[in-house]
Amino acid sequence: MLFSASSAATAPFSIWPWLTRLGEAQILLPLVLVACLWLWRTSERGGRDEAQSEEWAPFTQLASVARRWLFWLGAAAALTTFSKLAFIGWGLGIEALDFTGISGHAMFAAAVLPMLAWTLVRGRSLRVQRGAVALAFALAALIAYSRLKVGAHSSAEAWAGWLLGSGASLLSLPRRMRVSSSSASALGQRPPAWLPAGVVVALLLLPIGAPPSRSHDLVTQLALQLSGQQRPFQRLQLKLHLPGQMQPHQQKPSIGLAVTAPA
Repeated sequence: MLFSASSAATAPFSIWPWLTRLGEAQILLPLVLVACLWLWRTSERGGRDEAQSEEWAPFTQLASVARRWLFWLGAAAALTTFSKLAFIGWGLGIEALDFTGISGHAMFAAAVLPMLAWTLVRGRSLRVQRGAVALAFALAALIAYSRLKVGAHSSAEAWAGWLLGSGASLLSLPRRMRVSSSSASALGQRPPAWLPAGVVVALLLLPIGAPPSRSHDLVTQLALQLSGQQRPFQRLQLKLHLPGQMQPHQQKPSIGLAVTAPA
């Protein structure tokens, strides 16, 4: 990883280091948790109030949206982690695309921000809902691009993350965004003012005040433990077809270690 939050403090002001931190899991996952908890709480309250009426269906759908969001976000995060483990531990990448693993920042931004935007503008007009979701996808694309500007990822890695995260969001969003004339409808109920205000403040301040992310270090440690390598594979090894550091019992040349997954 070529960029860290601590290095941004000594560099001239640029929007890219701040923007790229908006894709950090440590910043976005707490917001996902708060949003999902509120969705579930809304569903439970509506279920108790409307259990014997036809209004129960929207509340059930609201809880289903939250579950889908967590499921597809988890699936995207798992695939992203596996791609990183494969390269760091075993050197499995795609040389022709300069691909060493899916960008986690780009993936998290695209998998979280559109769903978060929809949650914050529920109950408003369809135009507002669709506009907010579209802007969130655009912001996620900017975050993916910021990974190029700070030198953390190649184009293939950044846009693979954005596409994967966008797919998770599209699979999580309700098939029909609607606004109910009844205030009892879960899908039409607007969130309390503190929720969007808190999310906006968090997105503005956390990239500045949050500690440096250690997710890449943790993935690296896990990859080394699983692969038995002493040092992680580096991007240069993929380009030059260099082998990883061999263990004492692996002194005999091995095709599996000597070739780092040519395209």
